[in-house]
Order: sequence, then C-alpha cells, then structure tokens
Amino acid sequence: MTSATRQPETPAAALPPRLIATDLDGTLLRDDKSVSERTVAALAAAEEAGVEVFFVTGRPARWMDVVSDHVHGHGLAICGNGAAVVDLHGGPGAHRFVKVRELARENALDAVRLLREAAPGTVFAVEQTYGFYQEPAYPKLHMEIPDNLAPAEQLLAPDAPGAGEPVLKILAFHHELDPDAFLTVARRAVGDRATITRSSPSALLEISGPGVSKASTLELCCAERGISPEEVVAFGDMPNDVEMLTWAGTSYAMGNAHPAVIAAASGRTVANNEDGVAVVIEKILAERL
Repeated sequence: MTSATRQPETPAAALPPRLIATDLDGTLLRDDKSVSERTVAALAAAEEAGVEVFFVTGRPARWMDVVSDHVHGHGLAICGNGAAVVDLHGGPGAHRFVKVRELARENALDAVRLLREAAPGTVFAVEQTYGFYQEPAYPKLHMEIPDNLAPAEQLLAPDAPGAGEPVLKILAFHHELDPDAFLTVARRAVGDRATITRSSPSALLEISGPGVSKASTLELCCAERGISPEEVVAFGDMPNDVEMLTWAGTSYAMGNAHPAVIAAASGRTVANNEDGVAVVIEKILAERL
C-alpha cells in the first residue's frame, strides 16, 4: 500500500499525552527495518519532554535489537502482541521478562485441532519465552533455526522440549488462503479459546491467550502508571494494532495501513517510509511549547 496523504490528519487530544505507544514493523521502522535519524530524534525529544514511549509489537523479545538503543529510561517493550512485557536494558540476548501472559497448552492444542479441521493444510510454529519450535512443513519465514522440528501436537505435549517454558503464542500459516479470509475462518473456528490476529502480508496468523492483545497489556502497563486511555497516543498499520488504536484516546493509522486499521484509528499520518510517527510526535511537542 502507498501513502494516501502527505500531511497527518490530526485529531485533538482530550488530554496532554503522557505516553506514546507505537508498533514497529510498517509503523516506526522503515521497510528496510531501520529507524531513521528523524525518528530517533523525535523519540528522544518525547522522552525529554516527559512523554513515555512504549514499543508495542508482535515481535518476540529476541528480535528487539533493532530498537534496544531507543528505549530510554524505563527500558520496557510490549512484545508478542501483548504476551510479554520485556526489559530491554540488558541488550540483545540479555532481556528480562517483566510480565508474561501465556497461552495455555490446552488452549493451543484446541486451536491447532480446530484450525486443522477448518483450514486443511495449515502448518504451525510455537513461540515460547526463549525457544522457537516449528513443524517440518512450516516455511522459513523468520530467518532463524528452530530449536526443534515436530508436529504441533508433539511440540505442545507435556513432555515436549521446553515444556517448562511458557508458550507466548502459536503461529499458523497457510500456503493458499487469502490472509484476511484465513483470519476470519480461524476466528470463527477457534472462538474464545484464544485471541487470533495477523500482522504479516502473508496468510500467517498469530494466536495468543484469551484476552491477550496489544491493547489489554498496554492498558495494564498504563494502569500501573496512573495513565488513562485519554493520555495515550498510539500508532499502527496492521490488524494486530486495531484494538490498541481503538483503546487509545488518540490514534493514528499509517499512510500504508490496512483498511481495518484506517477504520479503527481516530487520525491518519503519512507512511512509515516517510517517518509518519515522527511527523506526529514533532507536532505534539510543538503544541506543548
């Protein structure tokens, strides 16, 4: 998708913002996965002005090195679509899990069974706090070597490798289905046994525990800080951002956003490759002077 507007459509914030919550891929990061100098400066300026910045992403903690230099004072990020709050101060490979909202293995097994019935040909991977496991037919989407190859039912068994480690989410991939159609089928089949969303342009679904989302974990983190939804500004581009953008008092869909995100957000900024997050942060800070 391309940017549909050159200037941000800026909703009026109900209260001065105290926290900025931003997705990473397709939002804060450019398509080459870099953080532009303009964006780095805007994040630093926000923190300097007393506005906390939270990265809220579907990425696992081990993929957070791309922004670990920009977490500033609190050092926290919400990873795995809300399944974990992670302290990144230790740097790549030395992060600490502050909060884990796991997917119970029985729920994960139910989701696997129901998706195999509803969408034959679905293949799975299992994301845990420190391990990544996948079925042999699951594609190499993540440029990493899995810790184990086996059917999902074995990977989620009580005696599986890493059985003592929490499951953050399972990933479901289909080679043929349209991504949005796959999401609709999966949500209908699995129901309230899990939360299902997507952030990839391919037919790749992300399955978390019931009620676990970027929005619900961000809400917990804000409550701990005495921050209301009206004091939050959020940014996103894909369906896994919809709940967060709906919850935040002020929210922006990127110029490259999925139609569902555009419908959910209260405003719109330019595309990630045009530093859409930085554009809005600069305007927010200028209005506070």
